[in-house]
Amino acid sequence: MLNLNYEKFSLRTHLNYENYFNTSADSRLRVYNLYFEARKLFDIATVKIGRQPVFSTIAGGVFDGVSVNAAYKMFGLDAWYGGNVPAYQKLEITDSWKDDYLLGGELKAQIIPQLLVGVGGFVKNFKPYSYTATRLDDAFNPISVLIQEKSNQYKFLQGRISYDQGEGFQFNARYEYDMNYQKTSRIEFDGVSSPVKNWHFNVYYNYLAPRIRYNSIFSVFDFANTTEIEVGAGYDLTKSITLNGRVGVVSYQGDNASRFTISANTNFGSLSYRKSMGYAGEQDAISLYLAKSLFDGLITPSAGIAYTSYKLSPDAETNSLTTIMGGLNIRAIRWLSFDLQAQYLNNKIYKNDLRMFFKANYWFNTIF
Repeated sequence: MLNLNYEKFSLRTHLNYENYFNTSADSRLRVYNLYFEARKLFDIATVKIGRQPVFSTIAGGVFDGVSVNAAYKMFGLDAWYGGNVPAYQKLEITDSWKDDYLLGGELKAQIIPQLLVGVGGFVKNFKPYSYTATRLDDAFNPISVLIQEKSNQYKFLQGRISYDQGEGFQFNARYEYDMNYQKTSRIEFDGVSSPVKNWHFNVYYNYLAPRIRYNSIFSVFDFANTTEIEVGAGYDLTKSITLNGRVGVVSYQGDNASRFTISANTNFGSLSYRKSMGYAGEQDAISLYLAKSLFDGLITPSAGIAYTSYKLSPDAETNSLTTIMGGLNIRAIRWLSFDLQAQYLNNKIYKNDLRMFFKANYWFNTIF
């Protein structure tokens, strides 16, 4: 990462260089972020230009273009437009801005301090590639025909509501409408409440239609929607230990799957057990992870172990998976750190697979 800052202006980058030392594969430079940022212009808007991330409830990833984030009194606006990023995050930009782009935004209003309402939309197109196919003419003779696809694969509208009453009650809901297929794409809401001291309860609901490109061959198939609901409760045993339990059910077309999870979270790590049953397969999984920073963050040792047994149906063969991890982070100074990690994996495909990873992190962040 390299960040250069001057007052309200910044140049931000996030690059990654890969090289395989024991194979003949080519090295690769990935450019995740490379953009200029101007913050709080006229105390209203922040503008970014270049390759940048986009985070919203209906879109995520990176793109090459421009984005604006503005706020005035009770209103807010997020908007972005740009081209799709090529494979492997190459430092190239699209050559077809009218067909290979994403465009979206959301207008928000803080009706009261606890209530936020937002409406927006999102369009994403990919550049179509023409090809030739063999067809029959009027005399039933085979001829080559040029197939040219259109480019309007994803087009959604969205509305959402967020209500936050602090620890007493929090609620979020959103609705998405697929304009290409002209039907509901998603209904989702979640709520958290702590009506009793040390206890908190949550509920989650999701109705989701598969996102299929409008002009792809997959759009001709009869695909089904899924419905998921999960309820859970947590109890703060002490200030540093919380016990949690959740039960969930997923409904597919003509069948169901269920699961439950119990876990304990502490300041040093977590222990969890999860069991899944039904249409999605059967699984038992238990995991333990520990990590603790020592000497004001100078060293952070970590360790984890997990065991999973699974099968696709009650009569199928049972498979198992064991993973063990151990790591050490050393941060001698604020802008330089080293990570060393060992990973062990054993299942029916990878027998006693042991891998070692080492990473050096140098943080470039200059303020002029």
